Order: sequence, then C-alpha cells, then structure tokens
Amino acid sequence: MGFLTGKTAIITGAGRPTPLADGSAGSIGYGIAIAYAKEGANLVITGRNVKKLEDAKEELERLYGIKVLAVPADVNAGADNEATVQNVIDQAIATFGRIDVLINNAQASASGVPLATHTTANFDLAMYSGLYSTFYYMKACYPYLKETKGSVINFASGAGLFGNKGQCSYAAAKEGIRGLTRVAATEWGPDGINCNVVCPLAWTAQLEQFQMAYPEAFKANVHMPPMGHYGNSELEIGRVCVQLASPDFKYMSGETLTLEGGMGQRP
Repeated sequence: MGFLTGKTAIITGAGRPTPLADGSAGSIGYGIAIAYAKEGANLVITGRNVKKLEDAKEELERLYGIKVLAVPADVNAGADNEATVQNVIDQAIATFGRIDVLINNAQASASGVPLATHTTANFDLAMYSGLYSTFYYMKACYPYLKETKGSVINFASGAGLFGNKGQCSYAAAKEGIRGLTRVAATEWGPDGINCNVVCPLAWTAQLEQFQMAYPEAFKANVHMPPMGHYGNSELEIGRVCVQLASPDFKYMSGETLTLEGGMGQRP
C-alpha cells in the first residue's frame, strides 16, 4: 500500500503515448501517472486523444490495481473552457468524492517558429492549452483542495527561464504559469494548499519529435545536463511530483523546482 492510497489526483495531458525505445514512459504526464499509480492514488486523467486516454486507463488499472477515470478535455480558443473543465471536476467528485492533488501538465505549442513569424493562432495554442487550462483547473479545484489540504503541481519550463529561441508562445505560457502559481501559493497557503512549479528536462517522444522537426532549434535550446542524461519521466519527474504531494513538503510551497537529468535546484 502506497502513501497516496485513498487519495485522488487529477493529471492533465496524461494519455498513454508510444513508449520510448527503452520501454519507459514517452511523456511526462504518463510518467507521473505511473508514479502516482504505484503509490495507490486513484487517478483522473485528461487529454485530447481519446485512444491514448483509454490505453492509459486500461494499462494503469491492470498493472497497479487502482481506479482511473479518463475524461477527454481540450481547452482551446474556440471552446467553452470553463464548462469543459467543470465537467472533469464534476465527474471526479461523482466518482471519487474528493480531490487531493491537481497536476497541470498539459501543454501544446508551435515550438520552432520564430517570434517574427508567430501567428495569433500559434500564440493562442500555447496560451489556452497551458496557461488558461492551468487557470481554469486551479479555480475549479480550489474548494475541494481546501477541504483536503491538497497540492497543486504546475509545470513551467527552461524555455521561459532562459529565453529559448523559437519558443516565444511556449515560454510566455510557461512564465505565466509560474507567476500564477506563486500568487496561488501566497493566497492559498493559509488554506493549507501546497502550490509548486516544476521545470523539467525529460527525454520524451515530444522532445524527440522536436529534435527531428527543428534540429537547429533543438541544438540551440536543448543541452545535455551535467549528469550526462535527461530526466526520466517516471523515476525522476514523477517521483518528485509524488514527494510534492507529501505533507512533509508543505514548507516548499511557492517554489520553482528545476530538474535537469536528475539534479534538482530551487532558483
């Protein structure tokens, strides 16, 4: 029995992608889902791809004996986003009766497109899937997290911290998420809600695709960490997210945790 048994975690962008060549999780969201499943948490997973959600639900329930609620959800410029998110929360409460952890991992972007040629549609893609999604989920989950003295774990990026070329909308969304999280940590701390940001560098299928599609942008922006390997989505990123849901980490609320190949720093 894990220490998250009986608790409920919402993870956005947690469909099951094609695994990497070594068999490990091909995305950060799914790596986190595995780490939480191993600790006994019941999961609510969201994403745009129904097949990936169904595959994730089947595998997580079969391998780890937990219950998974898979809810398709797409926050975008043309949707009734508050209603979309509220549907996820309503189903979570109807199924599990509580929300203990909210992990805002979902993010889409037009990486590799220079600022001068970025379109409004490119910018909206990053803002809605990342920043607005995080905003809507945090607002909708707040009363339930207040009840459970729960945790919010949001995802930012070195793209915003370091100004990566070709990632203007992605960086802007991620920096917005960092600011939003710090305000939440200040406002919600008295309610016992723990709020943190993780800036990961993990090798994923998406990063692999970025390397193939935009080799020059990849070379300019993605550097091998000093430890000589990229982070593992489950064993490093996922386990950090497990620890951030622990009462022992309440003192860290409001901090930014940067993870590069297994090394953690709080800038």
